[in-house]
Amino acid sequence: MSLRETGAITGVGETKYMRGTDRTPLSLQLEASLNAIRDAGLKPTDIDGLIPYGHGAVAEDFITNFGIADLRFSATTPMGGASAVASIQCALAVIDAGICKHVLISLGRTGYSGGRIGTRVQQMPQFRTIGEFEMPSGAIAPSQLYAVMARRHMEQYGTKSSQLAEIAVTTRYHASLNPNATMKNPITIEDHQASRMISDPLRLLDCSLESDGGCAIVVSAADRAKDMAKMPVIVMGVAEGHPDSPSAITQRPDLTTLGLAKAAPKAFAMAGVTHSEIDVAEIYDCFTYIVMCQLEDMGFCKKGEGGSFIENGALGLNGRLPVNTHGGLLSQAHMAGMNHIVELARQLRGEAAAQVPNAQIGLVTGYGDMGDGSIAIMRRA
Repeated sequence: MSLRETGAITGVGETKYMRGTDRTPLSLQLEASLNAIRDAGLKPTDIDGLIPYGHGAVAEDFITNFGIADLRFSATTPMGGASAVASIQCALAVIDAGICKHVLISLGRTGYSGGRIGTRVQQMPQFRTIGEFEMPSGAIAPSQLYAVMARRHMEQYGTKSSQLAEIAVTTRYHASLNPNATMKNPITIEDHQASRMISDPLRLLDCSLESDGGCAIVVSAADRAKDMAKMPVIVMGVAEGHPDSPSAITQRPDLTTLGLAKAAPKAFAMAGVTHSEIDVAEIYDCFTYIVMCQLEDMGFCKKGEGGSFIENGALGLNGRLPVNTHGGLLSQAHMAGMNHIVELARQLRGEAAAQVPNAQIGLVTGYGDMGDGSIAIMRRA
């Protein structure tokens, strides 16, 4: 059974991204959702399916605030930063089953003004396992939990910090072109190498932002998408995957392989495209290393060759694979990957602030918790 071209992204919306607000995650989520619904040319009451981000909102909040009289489906996908893209698969499944016509996927966060990163770790379903294996050695924050993966890759394959710096520098340049990006001042490889060490080998400029804001998308049935307000962005392939030893990084046999390695072949097979046909990629970038690792796990290069793959501007707007053209979590805002979906839709519509010329096919990934992965491949209508 395939979900190929069952549905399309028909609306996208976001708030202004900030570092400081007195608003609630629900308030931000509702604003972004209304923007996405309007972008699709729909009314709030047209929404018959809901997949809100797992923290800060439930279906009843939308029913009450939007006056939805006939909500037919609601769910959450508790996979951390892999949730947003995994939710697309969930939405397509209920559309394919004939349950819904228009599914709203939304997210609101106060990652800067509200709960700090230590709180997020405690919310992870793997927290008990982390407490058994990682925390006794002092690893209590994501940068500490994921640093061991980056260090293992460096020891095994000779990857260099200066290669990871290429990702941070390129992403920051893309953010400088985006009016709704938090960090716009250009940085250099030297700036990256001079930034303070957070958790060896990850430096400050390897790390994503703490952000406040909201974003949302509408996924519509293929037969309805033809008559919407904007050009629909067709979902060609979608999948999720979970790593071996999904609850503890240090206990898995291969620290350098993520759940995306299981998901990517399924999504590419469903989409019926090759890597050379991908014009633009929005890749989850909680840390620079995770971007490089996902490029390997998706098959854009062999395992261990990610460092050389990303050198010399390969991920820039005119490179071999333009990546995170909005600034990503590193420089635009940390919206748990939902802003990556918004950006891919705009790229394929030709509406992006830093537009890749003639982008026809693109992909977006998610990465969550201890290595969960998700991927969606999309095309212009």
